[in-house]
Amino acid sequence: MIVRPFIALALLFLAIPPAPAFPATTAQPALVMKLTSSAFSDSRPIESRFTCDGANVSPALTWSDAPAGTHSFALICDDPDAPAGDWVHWVIYGIPAAAAGLPEHVATVERLPNGALQGMNDFGQLGYGGPCPPPGKPHRYFFRLYALDVATLPLRPHPRKGDLLEAMQGHILAEVRLIGTYQRSH
Repeated sequence: MIVRPFIALALLFLAIPPAPAFPATTAQPALVMKLTSSAFSDSRPIESRFTCDGANVSPALTWSDAPAGTHSFALICDDPDAPAGDWVHWVIYGIPAAAAGLPEHVATVERLPNGALQGMNDFGQLGYGGPCPPPGKPHRYFFRLYALDVATLPLRPHPRKGDLLEAMQGHILAEVRLIGTYQRSH
């Protein structure tokens, strides 16, 4: 009879306990790297002391929640709203994995005491060059922090943004950005 195998199959399914709605897991939720500054909030104006209208010093930056396996950090700051196209304000790399930020007024030298190296900005100088847009609409300044799976990159001295981006290919574990704005009226 066909009914007996059907009943046996139905009893078998009734004997199997239902699976929990959410399976138990020991995995931790993924952390998202964060980047902040005491000089400005995301998408807000940068204080003038960090620009060519002020002391032209780099703002303090702080980061957290870098992914496991991070061996170093790199940072690029640029202005995509510049009249001539993307204008690079800062290239710094080889920042030790133990670092949780950069202080205000990073010296404009090639090698920092912590071993980090600075490249050339589009002002033709090493290190940070602050916002200095022409009068008019506000410009955006993208501070992009990269967590890398290598401690050093094969770069010649004084690299530019393109050199750093090329050397980082295949080594970026995470990227986070912080945007500041600046506008000159005169």
